Amino acid sequence: MPSVQKNLVKDASGALGDIGTLIPLGLGAIGLAGLAPMPVLLGFAVFYIATGLYYRLPIPVQPMKAVAALLLTSQVSSQSLVASGVLIGAILLFLGSTGWINRTASLIPRSVLSGLQLGLGLMLANMSLGLMATSVPLGVVTLAILGITLKLLPNWPAALIGLVGSVAIGTALGAPGLTLPAVGSVSLSWPELPGIGDWQQAISMLVLPQLALTLTNAIVLTSLVVDDYFGEQSHRVSPARLSVSTGLANLVMVPLGALPMCHGAGGVAAHYRFGARTGMAPVLLGTGLLLVAFVPGGLSAIAAIPMAGLGALLFVAAVELALSRRLWTARPSCWPVIAITALVTVWVDPFFGLLAGVASETVRAAWVRGQEIA
Repeated sequence: MPSVQKNLVKDASGALGDIGTLIPLGLGAIGLAGLAPMPVLLGFAVFYIATGLYYRLPIPVQPMKAVAALLLTSQVSSQSLVASGVLIGAILLFLGSTGWINRTASLIPRSVLSGLQLGLGLMLANMSLGLMATSVPLGVVTLAILGITLKLLPNWPAALIGLVGSVAIGTALGAPGLTLPAVGSVSLSWPELPGIGDWQQAISMLVLPQLALTLTNAIVLTSLVVDDYFGEQSHRVSPARLSVSTGLANLVMVPLGALPMCHGAGGVAAHYRFGARTGMAPVLLGTGLLLVAFVPGGLSAIAAIPMAGLGALLFVAAVELALSRRLWTARPSCWPVIAITALVTVWVDPFFGLLAGVASETVRAAWVRGQEIA
């Protein structure tokens, strides 16, 4: 029983590892873009619980980052958001059910995947530093608490300790959380059906940018990182199954008001780094989101978590993702490929990082063959 309790505590701590991504983007869509809170929270909750029960591993659920970013910075209608979720969901369901995504994933060289992983880790680190900049002292202290706990007390729930410490110190310092408008009770409302103009806006502004990120990070890299951490246990977490589960979630939940959602390699690293080892972690987080949705004041309580504390959690996850074992064991001839892929991923986006990586790997392979012949 003590062992079961210990594992449960570690899964609970690991469940919180990815909230540095989930909370800023998810609550930002509610507070800044005006989405109805209840459908957004229920979408994440249902998808998290279903993911934990199906995969039985700590597979994350995240807002689709490109969609969320454009939603927060551009004039995107809620109807276009619905259209984007339906279109992306249908494409991913098709790619997964036909098995095409598996064949595509098998063609990507490992050096390119390492570069994508490094680039995405650097992107998350940059986002985390932006969050920590809202209260630098709190961010540094929270990061120190997390680092000390992970290093010296590996069996303790680092994310829980860091989060509690962040809230306590942040309250004393007056550190800012995510500002939400006065939403009153968390009510349930559905978006209107999209028109022709909404479908056009969805394709041009949301679907194409997001698909590149989803196919690389949420599908291919997620499967690869899960295999790195869990070995034979990860046999269910194939690119095809991740594609199908993401597609189904968006087809069903987004028309009901949820934010477009996906899995993510960074989220796997976050959950694992903070102790999650089973599907109980996503089930616990999904259950927690249900409580936030239905308990009065739950949304305000979550919004009160200091942004700098969330940034510290995200920074630890970013380092875990970027500095993979595969990166350290790469052959010297692969280092330029990894560097080019990572730089283009950070400066442009993962899709162009993938193209640049494949091109540079082709040149590298030809050079190696030439050296062997010579």
